[in-house]
Amino acid sequence: MRRGTFRDDTVDYAAVGATSAPDLMHFPPTGSKPAEASWRIGSGEQRFAAAAETLLSWGVQRGAGLHITEVRPADGEGYTGVSFDAEGKPIAPAKSHAEQRFDENGVPFVSPGTTVTLRGHVGGTNANGELRVVGFTEQPRQVGFALGTVGHSVVSGEESFDVQWREDNDEVWFAVRAFDTAHSALYKFVPGLLGRRRKALFDAYHRAISPAFATK
Repeated sequence: MRRGTFRDDTVDYAAVGATSAPDLMHFPPTGSKPAEASWRIGSGEQRFAAAAETLLSWGVQRGAGLHITEVRPADGEGYTGVSFDAEGKPIAPAKSHAEQRFDENGVPFVSPGTTVTLRGHVGGTNANGELRVVGFTEQPRQVGFALGTVGHSVVSGEESFDVQWREDNDEVWFAVRAFDTAHSALYKFVPGLLGRRRKALFDAYHRAISPAFATK
């Protein structure tokens, strides 16, 4: 893994932030296939803290078998991306002033505007791509971010990852939402492959963050 110099690339799709829209599953971006899943991964503050640390240190991607070959934090103040309220109305974006964090190997944690290059296969499908952090949340009971494709992927679109520690029952939940549009001819001519690719990714993300699948 190497850290690179930030390049002002843009994402390769129009509906930035759509994974935050409440009606994603009913009204996905034109031509895209939406998906969402959520799992209870424990309860209590310690479980939330551990899951949040895993999420923000790219542990979900790594645990899914993907290799991070480059991380490029945004130059200067980060942009938190687009988000929506409960009625689906866009909320004004804000800038992030949080200090950049690094893991024990010096890899930058997830932060607004960061670009990451991934390499690997999940469920026999190509998961290579360059992605941008287009949304970011770090609250006392909720941590999450959204990744949008920049290029070099067989699909274009967005996926969001969210860990929430619920006040009403102390449970910790992990949720993933996404929408994909096929780029490669194979996915265009065999539409079912796109859904299988997404399911394989979701299952791999779940295994990566859930203690039920932890190797002892």
